[in-house]
Amino acid sequence: MAHYIAGVLDRESMVEIVESLCETAAFQPGDRVITLRGSIHGRIIRLLKDGRAVWKSEGSRSELIALPESLIRFKERKRKP
Repeated sequence: MAHYIAGVLDRESMVEIVESLCETAAFQPGDRVITLRGSIHGRIIRLLKDGRAVWKSEGSRSELIALPESLIRFKERKRKP
C-alpha cells in the first residue's frame, strides 16, 4: 500500500496484491506468477519438498527459488473496449 500512496504503484495493481495476500498460496507446476512488486512474471516449474517454488521468469533460462508467499498467481486483466 505504501507504493500506491507514494505513487509508484497503480490502484488496480495494489488491490490485486492485497486480494492475493488473502488467498492461500497453493501453486502447481505451470501456474503463471508475478512477484509482489509486480516487476517479474513467470511460471512455476516445480515445488520443492520444503514448500518453496522453483520458477522461471519470462525470457530467462535461469531458475529462481521463492517462498510461495512472495509470489502472486498472475491473472490476465480484462482490457477495456
